[in-house]
Amino acid sequence: MSVNNKIAWVHLTSKIRQLIVAVLSVTFGISMYIFMNSFTGGVNDAQAELVFNTMAHIRVYNDLPKEAQRLLPVPEGRDTVQFVSNPKRIRYTEGIKNAGPIRELLESIPDVVAVTEQLNENVFFHNGVSKVSGSLSGIDVESENQMFNTAQYMTEGDLYELERRNDGVVLGTGLADKISAQMGDVISLSTADGILKAYKVVGLIETGASSVDKSRAIISIQAARQLLSKNRSYATDVLANLRNYNDARSQAQRIAVSIPYKTEAWQEGNSQLESANTLRDILAVTVSLTILIVAGFGIYNIMNMTVNEKMREIAILKAMGFDGKDIVQIFLVQSVVIGFMGGVVGLFLGFLISVGVDHIPFKIASLNTLPIAYNPIDYVMALAFGLLTTFVAGYLPARKASQIDPVEILRG
Repeated sequence: MSVNNKIAWVHLTSKIRQLIVAVLSVTFGISMYIFMNSFTGGVNDAQAELVFNTMAHIRVYNDLPKEAQRLLPVPEGRDTVQFVSNPKRIRYTEGIKNAGPIRELLESIPDVVAVTEQLNENVFFHNGVSKVSGSLSGIDVESENQMFNTAQYMTEGDLYELERRNDGVVLGTGLADKISAQMGDVISLSTADGILKAYKVVGLIETGASSVDKSRAIISIQAARQLLSKNRSYATDVLANLRNYNDARSQAQRIAVSIPYKTEAWQEGNSQLESANTLRDILAVTVSLTILIVAGFGIYNIMNMTVNEKMREIAILKAMGFDGKDIVQIFLVQSVVIGFMGGVVGLFLGFLISVGVDHIPFKIASLNTLPIAYNPIDYVMALAFGLLTTFVAGYLPARKASQIDPVEILRG
């Protein structure tokens, strides 16, 4: 250990209580930084899980033109511009006639982890005198479960029963309550074209999204194609999930070049979710950094008091030949040691607080405890911010100490 470090060590250990207070101030700041970011990350992940259990990261569908008027070509010899308002749409432009190539294209992209097809249609559900409008989703059971973990949200029945029988239907729990349907009941549904067919309830599902659970029923995509008289490759939506849902916008832009249909990232229709996540992150970082800055002011006050108390010792050191850089090093070493000790203890304490909160019972949708995310980057950033704060808090008093005139101090 060099002479400068030995002097810094003596200063640190000469007043243990003052050292403990300084270390605890950093510990508290670091632990709160860890907890706030872990909790915010957990909430964001939990919200994303609840949203993405029915919504894909990327959706490919046939988006009809939005224009309300169509400009017609001007005939030769005439200078009159003609418009057709509210042009009629012909039926064969709806949906995706051949979804197979689109699915294969999506599956060939390295960042895509799951792809599925859906056939969605608005229908009426009948059970006795009950008649409720809702959404019927024809799904590829295996790929749907791979993408959304749909089977884990089943409260009764087996999702794979849809593959074994064409007349099976799985109802959202809210929809089942609205039409008073239970397991084993036979219900009817009617389409906009007047097609009426009976189905047996083979399962109930609760995703946690009440608007979905109150309006959605699921059958196999083969049964849906038969019901609506569509070909074997027809689908209304081709859905894809990525390794990182935050990359959906950039990936959708790349995919759109190769697909003649609308390619939509989840952010386009759910900007409020992205905004809420960003605001929570900003709030957590702001609160955490504020705590660290307050801790930095505490260290600054302690180091400033130490400089004032050690004026004569500093003067003697400078008279013995220690220059300003040596004095700065002595006091910076003290502040960095305080920051490192407080940071390490703070990381451990923050982890313990996060684990404790992670075990607090909290029942909502698929959650059983309060959500916590354990991101290594949060721990690295916490220690880095802690060391930076203590370094700045120690440098200012150290710079003041280095500028002391030993002659004036020793004269009194």
